[in-house]
Amino acid sequence: MHETLPLRPVPTRRPRWPSVVRRLGLAVLVVILLAALAFGGVLALTPSTSDARARVAAQAAEHGAAALTERLPARVVEALVATEDSRFQHHHGVDPLGAVRGVIGPLLGDESQGGATLDQQLVKILYTGGHRSFTDRIEQIGLAVKLDAGYSKDDILRMYLDTVYFGHGYYGITSAAAGYFGRMPATLSWTQASLLAGLVQAPSAYDPYEHLAAARARQRHVLDRLVATGHLTRAQADQVAADPLGLR
Repeated sequence: MHETLPLRPVPTRRPRWPSVVRRLGLAVLVVILLAALAFGGVLALTPSTSDARARVAAQAAEHGAAALTERLPARVVEALVATEDSRFQHHHGVDPLGAVRGVIGPLLGDESQGGATLDQQLVKILYTGGHRSFTDRIEQIGLAVKLDAGYSKDDILRMYLDTVYFGHGYYGITSAAAGYFGRMPATLSWTQASLLAGLVQAPSAYDPYEHLAAARARQRHVLDRLVATGHLTRAQADQVAADPLGLR
């Protein structure tokens, strides 16, 4: 008779996923650490923004622009924020997704990629001369964070509105409201406020005297954003779009 050998147990194969998860977690941790170090380096290398108000005053004097002495014009602010930076009240100078697009865009040859916050737009005017190179955008991120930490949201809005260009030689909302409509900023209608908010992206391309159709199309985009953010109903936006501009 043949002796029956005992069966050897088949070794069970341990699942590999715990090891994969650990490696993935370590990789994510390393990326976060490197990003934090890089961000710290950007903050260390960028200048202070404590002179932002002085720079705004200097630019106003250079361009002969009138400062905003009254309260913030609510309709202009709501239209501007809805269109340019809808998360303005909730971020700390930089919208992370927009910042990534703004940095990667030039590397890929796409200058249209951006998503710059109002803080970034302001420091671009005040500190980096409006330049859009890779290094400029990195610097603007650090400066925007410092600006947001050093000033209130209303301060930043006021400095932005005193500095931004609206076309036809009008720097600042006070000069633009008077030049285009003969009015003070706080008295602008929704039609006028939405038109001006649309101009800041490309004042020449949306010039209402030279390119009225383009200006009206851009205004429609601003009104759509005001509907999306709950400041206007669709019926109100449609009525605003149909109203005359009242240009001088």
